[in-house]
Amino acid sequence: MTPQEEALANAQTQTENFFEKHSKMVVIAMIAIFALAAVVFGYKKLISEPRMNAAQEMLYKAQYNFEQQNGDIALALNGDENTPGFAQVAEQYGNTPAGNLANLYAAACSIRLGDFDAAQSYIAKFKKVKGTPGEIVNAMAAGLKGDIAVEKGDNAAAAAAFEAAAKLSDNGYTAPLYLRKAAQAYKAAGNEAKAQECLEILLDKYPASPESNEALKLSK
Repeated sequence: MTPQEEALANAQTQTENFFEKHSKMVVIAMIAIFALAAVVFGYKKLISEPRMNAAQEMLYKAQYNFEQQNGDIALALNGDENTPGFAQVAEQYGNTPAGNLANLYAAACSIRLGDFDAAQSYIAKFKKVKGTPGEIVNAMAAGLKGDIAVEKGDNAAAAAAFEAAAKLSDNGYTAPLYLRKAAQAYKAAGNEAKAQECLEILLDKYPASPESNEALKLSK
């Protein structure tokens, strides 16, 4: 393993829980998405419809297990006889907004559990969410694709995915993280020019972010 690949692996270990730690942002975005859908398609059609209600309720229960401080990731993914898991929500209600988000969560769980092929399968089923509320969700989905690529040893694909994630949601939380991870992945792939480009964007646009200190180290 090269020094660049080792640095990327260390960064992967440090940030693999990012989705879990920031899942509240996904919940907030999800609520906004559901609210927007209710306006667009009508309250009775989308909120009262039993299938939509069932999917949302199941998703919330799986999220509870996922978000606990010492959450049971396997339970959050697969559920049990009493509690539904993201996999079940995704399978039964994949054509609903809640089912779509379940694919995202299922991918994150699968990464944590070391099943990268399953993670890739779940994230491939995720459909981009339209509108401003969904931008951060779409960014996290792209970031998960990068995480999977890192685990599979494809640093070039990981770098492209992380860079795309940074562009999908221009905010001070996810964008600096993904720019830093993109830079590290580009370095691991031997593309110093692209790595430096990502670091410069990070330092220029997000100088107050926690990632800026690491970016300064990487740019030397």
